[in-house]
Amino acid sequence: MGFFDRKKSEKSEQEQAEQQESRRMEKKADQQENQRMEKKAEQQEKTQGEANQTKQQSEIKEYIKGAGGTIVTKSILNGTSRLKWLFRQDGGMGNGWIAFGDKDSQDYVNDANNMTVVDFNVLANIEPTVVNVFYMPMGSDLEFRSDKTGKYFVDTKTGREIREPVKHPAQIAFEKNLKFLNKKDYPLEFFQSLFTKSDKMDVFTAGMTDFPTGEVVLADPLAYLGSRYETVLDRKIPAGSYPVELSICRSKIAGLRIAAARLVISDKPAVRYETAMPKGKGIEDFGKPGVFTFFGVDTGLACFADAKTSEEYRMFFENWLRENPGKNKYTDYFGALFQESFKAHPEVQNPGGSFLEWKMPETGQRIVMFASGMGDGIYSGYWGLDADGEAACLVTPFMNPEYF
Repeated sequence: MGFFDRKKSEKSEQEQAEQQESRRMEKKADQQENQRMEKKAEQQEKTQGEANQTKQQSEIKEYIKGAGGTIVTKSILNGTSRLKWLFRQDGGMGNGWIAFGDKDSQDYVNDANNMTVVDFNVLANIEPTVVNVFYMPMGSDLEFRSDKTGKYFVDTKTGREIREPVKHPAQIAFEKNLKFLNKKDYPLEFFQSLFTKSDKMDVFTAGMTDFPTGEVVLADPLAYLGSRYETVLDRKIPAGSYPVELSICRSKIAGLRIAAARLVISDKPAVRYETAMPKGKGIEDFGKPGVFTFFGVDTGLACFADAKTSEEYRMFFENWLRENPGKNKYTDYFGALFQESFKAHPEVQNPGGSFLEWKMPETGQRIVMFASGMGDGIYSGYWGLDADGEAACLVTPFMNPEYF
């Protein structure tokens, strides 16, 4: 081979090597570009996913405020299965509810990676019918059905169809309580049970109330005390100062509540109770048209007071409101005093205060104010009479603890 041919051959080999290197570099560049594009796509997908998730979260309708966490299979959340089973586990995570889909196998639900915790409202946005059963008790075992009659749950233990919203236990108790209150009379045992200490019930002396005249008034102290809407009772008691005892109910469904208040007039036991009738009316007038034996509560508070103290109260706050235009009796006057009462006895009150012994600033006459059970409503007083027919106490029931 001549020199020229050898150079030509070397050049050809060199060109081939350069071409191979060029192709290798191009391939590497293509791979790097593909990787870059894949990362960019992944980042865009992640960003879009986060945006969608944020959008979904912002669009979630809140059916029940503070509903709590619920265990749901991921198949329900991603739409590969539909809600089929709903259980409420006592002592479980969050609110106790657990949801399984119609295509979830036993192996699937046994894998913890296939379960997640979401707010109950997330499940409700997927299937709103679950809102109907949210307040069902622990241990509930339900099957979800959807047919031509509609969407509903079936209690697998009883076979009962659940097509209407189940009420909160406190609402059920409240409605039963409304029907229970303001009757003409109750068994002696009911009043005794209100002021008998137990795991559920406590008795606490909230303070003293002064009766300079012995004429007794029942009223909402913020709304009606000192007005024509207060209830002045027909029976009078000896002038003096008497303790006010509160029946404290610790309810699992309603929390701490004042079930009843008792004005203790003597140390003699009450052997029977009768309705406290308004001034000018006797027990024989109970139920007659225009005879109202109850008093109204519109601020969640009640009190026993003397008629003279009631008038002093009216005059005091008429002056106070003139000197403090636009102010509120509770917010700007009593609120801080109730808070001090709570700090002194937090074990028998709710935050903010459930009762208060208050003294008239000018005369020092005392009134005990207290929360009225479940709140606003109409309530009656009942005289506890001793063996001689004299008033031993005056009780205002707000709740039947058996319902709560």
